[in-house]
Amino acid sequence: MLSRMNVRFAKTRLAAAAFAAISAAATEAPGAAGDWDRTDVSQARLVSAASAVGDGELRAGLHFQLDPGWKIYWRSPGDSGSPPVPDFAASQNVAAVEVAWPAPRRFSELAGLETAGYTDETLLPLRVAAARADEAVRLRARVPYQACETICIPFVAELALDLPPGAAEPTPWARLIDRYEARVPGAPEAAGVTVESFGVVGAPPDERLEIALRSALPFEAPELFVEAGARYRVAAGTADVSRDGETARIVAPVEARGGAGLAGEPVVVTVVDGDRAFELAAAPERLAPGSASFVSDSADDESAPSLAAVLAAALLGGLILNLMPCVLPVLSLKLMGVIGQGGRARAAVRRDFAASAAGVVASFLALAAAAAIAGAAGAAAGWGIQFQQPAFLVFLALVVSLFAGNLLGVFNIAAPARLLASGAAAPDRAEARFGATAGHFASGAFATLLATPCSAPFVGTAVAFALGRGAGEIFAVFAALGLGMAAPWIAVAAFPGAATRLPRPGRWMNWVKAALGLALVGTAAWLLSVLAALSGVGAALVVGAACLAG
Repeated sequence: MLSRMNVRFAKTRLAAAAFAAISAAATEAPGAAGDWDRTDVSQARLVSAASAVGDGELRAGLHFQLDPGWKIYWRSPGDSGSPPVPDFAASQNVAAVEVAWPAPRRFSELAGLETAGYTDETLLPLRVAAARADEAVRLRARVPYQACETICIPFVAELALDLPPGAAEPTPWARLIDRYEARVPGAPEAAGVTVESFGVVGAPPDERLEIALRSALPFEAPELFVEAGARYRVAAGTADVSRDGETARIVAPVEARGGAGLAGEPVVVTVVDGDRAFELAAAPERLAPGSASFVSDSADDESAPSLAAVLAAALLGGLILNLMPCVLPVLSLKLMGVIGQGGRARAAVRRDFAASAAGVVASFLALAAAAAIAGAAGAAAGWGIQFQQPAFLVFLALVVSLFAGNLLGVFNIAAPARLLASGAAAPDRAEARFGATAGHFASGAFATLLATPCSAPFVGTAVAFALGRGAGEIFAVFAALGLGMAAPWIAVAAFPGAATRLPRPGRWMNWVKAALGLALVGTAAWLLSVLAALSGVGAALVVGAACLAG
């Protein structure tokens, strides 16, 4: 009896093991999923709904998983951020790839700014057309994207997925793709919704976009996402739903950056209501005044960001920029400068640090002028675009390496040190003061140059607010950013005695220089890691070798 039980138990275990092996084989089957491209806060891969090419019409997905608190952006991110932009140019036997965007969720940022995107897990459905159905499909995607929490970090995912020719069988990822395809907004009729009116009420600057809806299923809490081009910003607005839930009217304030109003301009409107969503591409008509009178002025005020709050955020963000890796080279030299002020005249210290602060503020005002000109010309402007430019990262890595070598005593660059370090003992003679002041002014400008690739808490929010408005707001916000970043230098200029009472320079400063030099080595390594994500490990190794050779 016992032996029969043992045999039965053994058979059961064998059956379970066989089932587990089959399940594992299905999960790891060719075409099921590509390898994860992992970062510290996110991971991405390609998945397929079918195990083979089949008839050549394939369903796939760009699959993201994010750490708690982190997000990526929708195709139209809102007041800040950048969406994933997959590039399939390196694919083989692929005629076309169409990317779909599931309904996003809204994020409320500081001072009423709004963004749209996804958290936790998400998938962008893909429709892949094979060039030839009887050959393997080799899908290759290069996907730049931003992952954001309090700061945004740019990543580039290199993804691959191979599908052999033959009969297509469902993979374990088919249901996941189905689930996110169901979240892609379709026509209003598919969601059981009728659009009764769609238009604009009022005129700039008090213009509002209004959409009136009727539904066979009761509305819950519909949200409006509007894509209206760079010249317009349409806030979330307010929704008024009837008691029976059959009708809803959403009214959103429109902010125009000059020119005519939104009426007659092509827009794409996405309405998300719980688990259903729909999309409407049309040009809103001009509606009669008073049709949106039920919306109170207070609702409009709540959605409009406060300039005072954004300026406060800009001041704080500019101050935090001093702690970001991009600014560390100049900050290190400035720290050396403060240490080297022992015994100097207070007036000379005040002059040098005031000049550096002026260089920072003037450079930010120059950036504001460039942004205002770009906005007036209808061009896109943004903060930190250089951060995704490999050439700029190479330049930064080389400069940081030179500073590190100088501080560590590998070589000596006397002239740049006098130019960039506040503590360089510039002569106090009248004929030399102009040159010394210009050098300190240049150090502030160089600090701003190094700051532009970096993003810090509050910086993106403040810049997004400014770039969505007129020249006055742009200059005000960028000036606040400059004052915030220059605050440490302004403090030394205001209280030079704190620096002049420090011990006079001596042998002890060699230890300080060594510590700062090692910190710069770490900064250079960080810049090379970003370069590796953008251009590959090979390019980063070549630049690293050049940094060591320098």
